[in-house]
Amino acid sequence: MNSKTKAVYVCSACGYESPKWYGQCPSCGEWNCLTEETRTVQPAAAVKKSLSNYSSGSVNASSLDEINSDSEQRYKTGMTEFDRVLGGGIVKGSLVLLSGDPGIGKSTILLQVCEHLGQALNILYVSGEESAHQIKIRARRLGVKTQNLLILCETDIQKICEYVRSTKPDVVMIDSIQTMNIPELSSSIGSVTQVRECTNMLMRTAKGLDIPVIVVGHVNKDGNIAGPKVLEHIVDAVLYFEGERNLSYRILRAVKNRYGSTNEIGVFEMLDSGLNEVENPSLMMISGRPKNASGTCIACVMEGSRPILAEVQGLVTPTTFGNPRRMATGFDYNRMAMILAILEKRAGYYFANMDAYVNVVGGLKLDEPASDLSVALALVSSLKDTVVRDDVLAFGEIGLAGEIRAVHGCQQRINEAARLGFKRCIIPKYNLKTLTGVKSDIEIIGVKTIREAFEAII
Repeated sequence: MNSKTKAVYVCSACGYESPKWYGQCPSCGEWNCLTEETRTVQPAAAVKKSLSNYSSGSVNASSLDEINSDSEQRYKTGMTEFDRVLGGGIVKGSLVLLSGDPGIGKSTILLQVCEHLGQALNILYVSGEESAHQIKIRARRLGVKTQNLLILCETDIQKICEYVRSTKPDVVMIDSIQTMNIPELSSSIGSVTQVRECTNMLMRTAKGLDIPVIVVGHVNKDGNIAGPKVLEHIVDAVLYFEGERNLSYRILRAVKNRYGSTNEIGVFEMLDSGLNEVENPSLMMISGRPKNASGTCIACVMEGSRPILAEVQGLVTPTTFGNPRRMATGFDYNRMAMILAILEKRAGYYFANMDAYVNVVGGLKLDEPASDLSVALALVSSLKDTVVRDDVLAFGEIGLAGEIRAVHGCQQRINEAARLGFKRCIIPKYNLKTLTGVKSDIEIIGVKTIREAFEAII
């Protein structure tokens, strides 16, 4: 019995399917994102016949104790920051998705990884966006001279998988998944169906041959991976490359990792010769800090097991409008509004007729509650025009009652502050009970309220 075809409208942003076209996607709210795709539907009689002819094969389940895990091997990329985010290196047979804004450095970091891996492994670099000549020019600029790097310029994912099965390279890199396609599918290149099916084929190839595959994925205007959300469920690890276009620093962050932690970050600096690792990001974030200036305070946040110091700047000035303006860069706007309300209600600092601005220097985004105290002290310092001492660091979460609540990783934060030359650290008073083995050349002050903290820093 012949199969039939039907038209389905699929959202290119979230993967929502509908039998009819909408101007706005009912699921994600995007406009003009539903594209028509043709689906093949088998008649019910054909499906019933195929089920009746199905013969169950024998399957065997293995006990957890019988499974051998001694052969687990990770390939070191030669970049400590990249290995930290991956959990120690690239796992054999894994499928890693590397995404980020255009021009952020995704292809650059892959070519630099190829230079180190190519010393002992055979690497296949598949490009669907650039020609071999263009890749050669970029590789020469980055200093990539390995002889074990093969360049394949192809967009047919079936031919690519067949080539991988025949040559069996040690590592495969796909740049990018949005340019790959399966000719048998009627969908256009980069559509939801093409991206999903191409990723599925790469996943089966990686698991079947035990070859790690790194896939580059573009992002849309909202910062999400272009394509369906199911793409993130297929892969083993999802890495995001973050950074401002006008700044040279890049942050590599893992939002999903089946073989390691998702809290680790890697910090890089974009130079003419490629990406350079920043082994001491705290020193980079606080460099160039103004002397004897009010409205600035140093915060310490934990990114996985790594404490990072960042400079928080606050500016409070009388408003010229009826409604005071509030703006935050690198810090959550709603949390800033909550801190201002707490400062007025619980601490007696008046901001109702003042414009308030908060900025985190270096492009870092502070999303940990431990940065609340530093933001509050920067705002109060600007309001009172009082300079916070340069050798003071503060961290702690602020509650709605105005109390300073305990945070985790207090000892690591203090040790990092002492290593960088800070002499006084303002912490929640409850954390004093948990400190052991802290360096003795730093003064530690425990506070209960915001007013106590402000009196301790001046």
